[in-house]
Amino acid sequence: MKSFFLAVLMLAASSAWSSPLGSRHAIVLDEQTGEIIFEKNASDIVPIASITKLMTAMIVLDARLDMYEPIMITDADVDTLKNSSSRIPVGAVLSRHTLLELALMSSDNRAAHALARTYPGGLSQFRVAVRNKAYELNLRRTNIEEPTGLSPYNTSTASDLAKMAIAAGHYPEIERITTAAGDLVDVDGRLQQYHNTNRLVSDRNWTIMLSKTGFTREAGRCIVMRVREAGRDVIMVLLNAKETAIRTADANVLQRMLMDRERMQILADFKMR
Repeated sequence: MKSFFLAVLMLAASSAWSSPLGSRHAIVLDEQTGEIIFEKNASDIVPIASITKLMTAMIVLDARLDMYEPIMITDADVDTLKNSSSRIPVGAVLSRHTLLELALMSSDNRAAHALARTYPGGLSQFRVAVRNKAYELNLRRTNIEEPTGLSPYNTSTASDLAKMAIAAGHYPEIERITTAAGDLVDVDGRLQQYHNTNRLVSDRNWTIMLSKTGFTREAGRCIVMRVREAGRDVIMVLLNAKETAIRTADANVLQRMLMDRERMQILADFKMR
């Protein structure tokens, strides 16, 4: 009887694992053991869009700057590459901490650029710090030219981004900001409601400990998450999905895979008794 139930579960799990992903590149990594649980084109070098902002945040926090220093948004922070919108007007003054929150949670490009522009030594030294950090983290196939992710020359692999997510998980402030569902922020004297670009952080079926989404035409819909699932801490990276709904569906498929894998292990252990 035990063998029968084990066979049924293995068949169901096999069916789940064979479900195709809409994302072109993916990896699921056990953070503690380093085991690659799943991968799809994980070594391909591709644009990473706003996943870049995880690196921007780490560089800013590493510098141990005054997080409550007021910073003015200038014309230099306006996106002229993609003409992306922002709810932060030129001339607005916000604290460095608030800019970090808006860059990570709602993926605001002006906020991210202002953080890099006001880095000691300016954008040129920010780029040096990024290169040094990438070397430190052994991100050998990662190239970051600017702090927002708007440039198609900000590239990496799913494997490298898993390493980046593990590193970002060591920063409590990044964890806290990227897992908040939203916040009410004073922008230039006006309270504005901001929401997390990853709606899964509000889903009770998920335990998310770090999150960052990204989108450009070149990169497609991307997401990096550190999640607790099936008794383990897992890094999940999905890159270049055509739609947000596809990216979310892929994440749910991978979550079910992890749950089925745990059930298989429990039954296998039961059978060995």
